[in-house]
Amino acid sequence: MQIRQTNQVFNFDKYLTFEKDIDLKQRAWIEVKGKAIETNVRQLRSKLSKNCQFMAVVKADGYGHDAKLVSDYAIKGGASQLGVATLNEGIKLRSSGVKKPILILGNLYTKRDLIISFKNDLMPTISSIRECLICNNIGKHFGLKFSLHLKVDTGMSRLGFECSEFVQQFEKIKSFDNISIEGIYSHLSSADEINSLDPKSNTQLQRQKFQKLLKQINVDRNKNIKIHLANSAGMLIDKNFHFHMVRVGLSMYGYKPLSKINNNLFLNPALFLKVKVAFIRTIDKGVSVSYGGKFISNRKTKLAVLSIGYADGVPRNLSGKINVIHNNKFYPQVGCITMDQMMVDITDSNDIQVGSTMLLLGSDGDKTISPLDWARESNTIPWEILCSFKNRLPKVQVD
Repeated sequence: MQIRQTNQVFNFDKYLTFEKDIDLKQRAWIEVKGKAIETNVRQLRSKLSKNCQFMAVVKADGYGHDAKLVSDYAIKGGASQLGVATLNEGIKLRSSGVKKPILILGNLYTKRDLIISFKNDLMPTISSIRECLICNNIGKHFGLKFSLHLKVDTGMSRLGFECSEFVQQFEKIKSFDNISIEGIYSHLSSADEINSLDPKSNTQLQRQKFQKLLKQINVDRNKNIKIHLANSAGMLIDKNFHFHMVRVGLSMYGYKPLSKINNNLFLNPALFLKVKVAFIRTIDKGVSVSYGGKFISNRKTKLAVLSIGYADGVPRNLSGKINVIHNNKFYPQVGCITMDQMMVDITDSNDIQVGSTMLLLGSDGDKTISPLDWARESNTIPWEILCSFKNRLPKVQVD
């Protein structure tokens, strides 16, 4: 296809392209520093005893960072196991060449899913005798042992055996010839709360309940079973939560779930959310901006339109509450955040142009915007912020 303009022929054919040829940074994207993950894991690992293993929790696509990338660097940093939430997440890591033990933290309950888990060398979380029997039969069919972890509910009221029934059930499970109990674990419900150090807190009571249960089943006689309870917050609270393994998510990505506990850790955020300026316009005083017209300019205002919105994972309820960074300077977001775009007041800038890159999350010079900041403004938790980024945001490794 050719178009003749002012005595010149413009050839469109050379611009025909496929998705793989599109510049990943042409709109909005996430940059991930793998080395930051590796360094964070090394730091966290240094707080554990030599015999305590580190499980890197890489569910939800590695908290929005890219599960494969995170897994590779976490393993370099000293992670010996990985944790995912779903069967598909585990299969995806296996198919990408990850060899380390992988625990599925969610519940598999059909024979089909458990067979797939077995054939992909994935360890399921088991919360009832019923699933134990299915796993034993699968192992028997293939003439092998099915490796799994048993979960006990100590106060989350989610997955897990009832504590009052577990002692008797454990004796029965041990008699099954074709399963291998690789771990016994529970999940803390409130470890990131400020009272978690209080002896009467839910966190401390859960630990005590778990330890009492372990004593009742004489778990010390089973040297090959790994006991684990702590998430990131639990790991940072006290060594009494470490047992044989810890399951670390948020801290590995560079954020402290417990700001009041000083562990001499200098964690580095691994994620940077960036976006290009798609358009610039100037409006007069008294002009409304975006849906609902809730923001009205109080001066002649220069606006940058950024190609990112709630369809990418930026919460709509952050409208008018956040800043973006350009060249180590904050600029306020104004008006309602829309599905695909947001507006920023750049009246005080002389260097922002169409195509300029703005930083929504991360650090630039001495200016930083964290998922913790967004979480506070939107009345949620940083986990939700990180896990909300959608697939249409490309992930680019930058180290």
